[in-house]
Amino acid sequence: MMNFKILLSVLLLSSTVIFTPIVIAGNDEHGHEEENHGEPSSEGAEEHDEAGVVKLTSEQMKLAGIIVKPIQLQKLQSIIQAPGEVAFNTYKTVAITPRITAQLIKRHVVLGEHVKKGQAIATLSSVEMAEAQGNVLVTYQEWRRVKKLGKKIVAERRYIEAQIKWELAKAKARAYGMTQGQIDRLVKSSNFSRANGRFDLVALIGGTILKEDYIVGQQIEPGQELNVITDESSLWVMANVAPAIANQITVGNKATVQWEDKRFPATVSQIYHNLDEVTRTSRIRLSVENKEDSLHAGLFVETQIEISTQQENEMVMLVPEHAVLRSSDGDWQVLVEQDETGEFKGVEIELLDIRNGQAIIEGLAIGTPVVVKGAFFVQSELAKSGFEIHNH
Repeated sequence: MMNFKILLSVLLLSSTVIFTPIVIAGNDEHGHEEENHGEPSSEGAEEHDEAGVVKLTSEQMKLAGIIVKPIQLQKLQSIIQAPGEVAFNTYKTVAITPRITAQLIKRHVVLGEHVKKGQAIATLSSVEMAEAQGNVLVTYQEWRRVKKLGKKIVAERRYIEAQIKWELAKAKARAYGMTQGQIDRLVKSSNFSRANGRFDLVALIGGTILKEDYIVGQQIEPGQELNVITDESSLWVMANVAPAIANQITVGNKATVQWEDKRFPATVSQIYHNLDEVTRTSRIRLSVENKEDSLHAGLFVETQIEISTQQENEMVMLVPEHAVLRSSDGDWQVLVEQDETGEFKGVEIELLDIRNGQAIIEGLAIGTPVVVKGAFFVQSELAKSGFEIHNH
């Protein structure tokens, strides 16, 4: 009996030793769970407070050239900037062409030379011109004799016929390419051998020889362009602007053309109604004086053009165009500095217009500190942080 009691006591003690740690372990695990639920992680709270914000050091801001300025109301500018290209004024450009088949026998000018109006450009020779010159001499002599006798001696019909033949002979010679001065010199000369078919093509305007497409001895056909002369004292500038802006420009508005450090006054002379097929922009033609011969066709320039608007005195919020960026959901935003220096957050705004490199915006309080330079770098840092880069 005694042995049975001893055995039972040993078995009860063993089961207690084995079971007790299991109960304690269960209590410890439960206690930890209660502790975790009762005290939230400080790390999780910090991430929530900083959502959508990036913090840059002063060194980062300096290296990236970040500039922050408080936004203020500014007067709406009445000009727009646009790129342009200098072109010849076709109204002051002429082509030198013969009207009959002829042989070119002498050149009087060279490419790039400045010529005066009426100056000989090239000498040609033609059988047709020789016949026209001979007819000029014959009809001139007849008309001079009839005119000297007068209507009292000569029959009226003969008088009229002689006058008409003389006028027709001159008209034909002019149509073939002779000038009135050349005709006058021909008839005043007693040397009839000058009716040899030679004649000069002359400059119709003063300007610069831009094109030369012939060689001496070449046969020239009617309408063949031998030279092009342009007066570069007045040129055109073709400016490209957005169609919406073109609607705010009127013919006659003042403008300025800038090339390097030089500025030239200009005037809007035409607004093209068709868009450029490549850039899809509207072309504005400016007329600019070039008295000092500083501008030349083909130069790329910057233009400032006055616009016709009734909002010239309106005060608006302006920021540089590059300070306005697209947020992750496609809305427009600017980067606003928070309470701490170097702490930035994207804030959505309404973009009203872009003019003269400035964006007209709404949606911010006056005085809000906005990144006006280096916005793309700040946005990139926001994107790398993995946070949303726009304000809700």
